[in-house]
Amino acid sequence: MSFEGSYLGDRSRLPAGARLECKICWWVYDPAEGDTTWQIPPGVPFAELPAHWRCPQCDGDAEQFMVLE
Repeated sequence: MSFEGSYLGDRSRLPAGARLECKICWWVYDPAEGDTTWQIPPGVPFAELPAHWRCPQCDGDAEQFMVLE
């Protein structure tokens, strides 16, 4: 089952500048800012996050993120 805004786990479908929001806690991953919790520097697209990366706020899986328009 898919949900609105889902990238369906296919990171190759994501544009490099895509911002994604956790559907559990609403935390937003913005590639322009990176993620200090996981030591991800600014400029790293969501598609290039490590496989073990999880939401730094609620520990949700990366596949729980929705693309923001």
